[in-house]
Amino acid sequence: MVWSCKFFSSPITQYTRKQTEPIMRIPPPLLFPLSLLLLLLLLLLPTSHSSSSSNGEDLIDQTCKLTPFYDLCQSSLRSSPSSSSSDLRGLAQIMAGSVLDGANRTLGQIQQLLDRSSPADPAADQPLAYCAELYIPVVKYSLPQAIDALSKGRLGFAVYGITDTMNEAGDCNKKISSGDGSSSPVSDGNMLVMDLAAVALSIIKVLQKSL
Repeated sequence: MVWSCKFFSSPITQYTRKQTEPIMRIPPPLLFPLSLLLLLLLLLLPTSHSSSSSNGEDLIDQTCKLTPFYDLCQSSLRSSPSSSSSDLRGLAQIMAGSVLDGANRTLGQIQQLLDRSSPADPAADQPLAYCAELYIPVVKYSLPQAIDALSKGRLGFAVYGITDTMNEAGDCNKKISSGDGSSSPVSDGNMLVMDLAAVALSIIKVLQKSL
């Protein structure tokens, strides 16, 4: 008896070939557009981030040029990690925060001098005690409220609080200055607070004009 083997021509085998042949014949060039799109996306992502950072740096530079103390403005704003991504209101808040930091440092210096003072000469401490009375409400109320007002868009109230700080620092400086033209160690702190406040007020004024 002669056996005829027709296994390779069975319907199942033919069906399998018909299902697999189209998959094996996908042209490789069809995958190119997808890979090109992914490559373009990878290239554009760093560029977008760089552009955003660059815009933030430009805003800082342009804003500081409108203030009376460019270098102080630059150093104060750039010391904050969030400054490069901040808008004009954000820069004003950062600068107001710098005023608060300066006022806190000056008050701390005043309190240290008072702690080291001699009880035998209370009159010598009167100028420092007067300055402490000026700075305490500034750091507890005026500046924190001004910063909060900035966040809520109440620019007029912010200007009032920062202007009050500048005036108090000026009054302290006059009180502790001696008649011979020399100044107390607190004078440098007072001058810094006044300069920082002047920068903050200038930025707020720019913000007011932009609204």
